[in-house]
Amino acid sequence: MENEITIYFDEPKKFEASNIRPLNGLAGLYFIFSKSIDIQYPFAKSKLLYIGMSERKTNSIGSRLLSHFEGKSKNIGLINYRKIEPLYFTYINFEILQNVWKFRIEDLESHFISNFVENYGVYPICNNKTGLTVLDKKQSGNLKIDWKYFK
Repeated sequence: MENEITIYFDEPKKFEASNIRPLNGLAGLYFIFSKSIDIQYPFAKSKLLYIGMSERKTNSIGSRLLSHFEGKSKNIGLINYRKIEPLYFTYINFEILQNVWKFRIEDLESHFISNFVENYGVYPICNNKTGLTVLDKKQSGNLKIDWKYFK
């Protein structure tokens, strides 16, 4: 196998408009999580609530996160978790990964979600997915994800 590359996440940011606005124009993946609530998934606990994607700069990470923040995405899970405690987010700028990830951004999101399912047993609790195209193992390449970040 090629050299494995571990994906580490950036510093957590409070899930609030002032932290979201600077991400306008960025495409990539974003992760919304709790600081204190451990979700008991079938295989392990995690604070991760949601994995999302912005495939284009015009529908950027900033605009997608703002839509969740303002409740326009109608993700009832995120809306209700925010009612009980402040949430946090982190993100991955797709441009930075393009030298190691040769596939589409949609495939990257699928890789992250299917890898989460492998490690935790189900989708993140606020991802309302019922079906998922599971990637061919060759396509998942050599990315290892640091899920401990959300412990």
